[in-house]
Amino acid sequence: MGDERILDSIDSPQDLRGLDDASLERLATEIRETLVATVSATGGHLAPNLGVVELTLGLHLALDCPDDRIVWDVGHQSYVHKLLTGRRDGFATLRQYGGVCGFPKRSESPYDVFDTGHASNSLSVALGLAEARDAAGEERTVCAFIGDGSMTGGMAFEALNHIGHLGTRMIIILNDNEMSIAENVGALASYLARVRLDPRYNRLRDDVESALARTKIGAAMVAAGEAAKESVKQLLVPGMLFEELGHKYVGPIDGHDIRAVESAVKRAKAVDGPVIIHAVTRKGAGYTHAEDKPDTFHGISPFEIATGQVNGSTGGPISYTEAFSRALLNEAARDERVCAITAAMPSGTGLDAFAATYPDRFFDVGIAEQHAVGLAAGLAAGGRVPVVAIYSTFLQRAYDQLIMDVALQNLHVVFCLDRAGLVGEDGPTHHGVFDLTYLRSIPNLMVLAPADEAELADMLHTAVTADGPVAIRYPRGKGVGAPLPAEPQVYEAGRAQVRREGTDVALLAAGRMVSVAEEAADLLAADGVSASVVNMRWIKPFDLEVISWAASAHDLVVSVEENTGVGGMGAGVLEALSDLAVEVPFLRLSTPDCFVTHGAMDRLLAEVGLTAEGVRGAVLGRYTDLRSPRPHPEDAVDGQTTSRRRAR
Repeated sequence: MGDERILDSIDSPQDLRGLDDASLERLATEIRETLVATVSATGGHLAPNLGVVELTLGLHLALDCPDDRIVWDVGHQSYVHKLLTGRRDGFATLRQYGGVCGFPKRSESPYDVFDTGHASNSLSVALGLAEARDAAGEERTVCAFIGDGSMTGGMAFEALNHIGHLGTRMIIILNDNEMSIAENVGALASYLARVRLDPRYNRLRDDVESALARTKIGAAMVAAGEAAKESVKQLLVPGMLFEELGHKYVGPIDGHDIRAVESAVKRAKAVDGPVIIHAVTRKGAGYTHAEDKPDTFHGISPFEIATGQVNGSTGGPISYTEAFSRALLNEAARDERVCAITAAMPSGTGLDAFAATYPDRFFDVGIAEQHAVGLAAGLAAGGRVPVVAIYSTFLQRAYDQLIMDVALQNLHVVFCLDRAGLVGEDGPTHHGVFDLTYLRSIPNLMVLAPADEAELADMLHTAVTADGPVAIRYPRGKGVGAPLPAEPQVYEAGRAQVRREGTDVALLAAGRMVSVAEEAADLLAADGVSASVVNMRWIKPFDLEVISWAASAHDLVVSVEENTGVGGMGAGVLEALSDLAVEVPFLRLSTPDCFVTHGAMDRLLAEVGLTAEGVRGAVLGRYTDLRSPRPHPEDAVDGQTTSRRRAR
């Protein structure tokens, strides 16, 4: 092929069939080069994809997709799959607005059979697809691809139990990227797997046992043989947990051996029941910086390939995550009851510093948000002050525990929701635009949203010293440059902050939208519209005095929030106005009632109208409409109308 890339000839998995071993190895190298080059420019999940190159190639060689189905757990390791399934030419647009999504997406390709983005659901979904296949009398293979991290989620174990109970024909690829392969163990496991999945072995075993069982002596021998066999298996076979749950276990196999993966999957396809293939891989394989720092390169911003350094990573304000990390260390130093909990995201939530400083007060529960909240409830009931740091989009998974285990008993648990609001290139599975809605409805729970880093520190101190459950939601990315207070203050519950007083319009803003509202007020002033700006701070309880003042002293009240408008802050303010029996023209600005796509933050905020210019335009349009003369039905005479100014 000369200098031509093999990858450029791969338009579908079927194009892999004619490649020899050397060509497949060369293709794997080309895929890694493409992954590094693309993600260095777009950002994304690099280390997980580098680790599954050969595993994905072997899987597609053995399957016949899209007729066969692959369900990717989380989906952050599906880049290689996308390169092999017709999206190579557009791969440079990865995670860009209008480009290739960073996660599987059904609307993007028939090879993506299920939209994913959260962990531990692949086994349940794959079981549903397999049961639907059987009901339709189809023969296709259904495969779930799940990492060892996702296997820590309770939903995965619920599905394993049910799959074993039903005995449904399906394949589970367990991608284990934390365990090294010892040759002797690997060779023994591979041998046992080949024997146990060989139909000739199964038939021979059944025939011999059936013949022996016809006599009393033979039956005793079979019983003894079973006991001996189980003892040997428990000693030698590493997958006995899965075997006991009703799954055939294969492995560990080398996930970087394409032909070994292909062979294991082909053998598993012939088994009439569930099979787990345990493949060991190395996260970040093939790129030194990702191998050395797999956590850093799990999900990374654009970076320099030669050095591995993130572009523009130095200078400027600290991030909200860093502000939370520093503030929590201060709280822990003040109060030894303070402990911290995360669900497999110590660095992402900023708790890695806490873990290093207070290891005995830190809990990483794995990808198990329900357990994290239940654990926090128990710690609180035992007199500790647990701070649960979880991304907004992932705390949704523990909603029942929020209500039943914490709020119902009014336990003092502090929830810190990182990545609240839009998060950019990770898209709709990761946007934290529902938390104000799902938190507002829970009794006893107080909800705060800081306008800057300093307020985040104050709010954490307020939450730690409060009674009952408290949630603080804050965005991804850098703050506004507000220095952290040396001595944080305790905010009075339900007290907002009026940052600017005007006469025409009141802008009630929460969190990151406070600075946007202030910029919008400057723009409106140039248009001759005087705007007040209120930093709401408390989403629950509301400051009813400020809401009443905003309605009585202005022609128009506007809520600005980085949350869905359905049940969000604006909806809550309208509820408060109704309870106060106050009528006033009202405009709600929020994220729309749809799943916002992926793309750069500036682009997304502009699209949903949550920039200073967007707020200015929406407010000016509504305010101008309120001030304009309007025909009134009472003024209509013989089809003619006269102007009457609408009552404010």
